[in-house]
Amino acid sequence: MANALAVTDDNFATEIESYEGLAMVDFWATWCAPCRMIAPIVESLATDYAGKVKVAKLDVDSNQKTAMKFNVRSIPTILFFKNGKLVDQVVGAVPRPAIEAKFTQHAG
Repeated sequence: MANALAVTDDNFATEIESYEGLAMVDFWATWCAPCRMIAPIVESLATDYAGKVKVAKLDVDSNQKTAMKFNVRSIPTILFFKNGKLVDQVVGAVPRPAIEAKFTQHAG
C-alpha cells in the first residue's frame, strides 16, 4: 500500500469525515480474495488522482467500529465521501472504469 492512505477507527473522522473534497475509502481484509483483486486498481487510482481525490483503505478486521458505522456488510466495499459526507458506494470487485465513473460523478 504505497499510495493509498491507511485509515483506522482512530483517525477516520480526521482523515475522511473532516476532509474537504472527494475521498474514497476501500473497506477490505487480508483474507478477502476480491479485495486483493481490486487492490492494484485502488493503488493506481491513488497515484493517478493524487492531489485530486483522497484514496484510503480501511482493514475491516482491525477497524470494526467504522465498518459497522457505515453498515459495511460485504467486502470489498468502496465508500465515497464528499466534504465528509457519504455520497456513494460500490460493493464487490468492479473494474476500474466503474470506480473512476464515481470520481467524475462526484468531483464537480
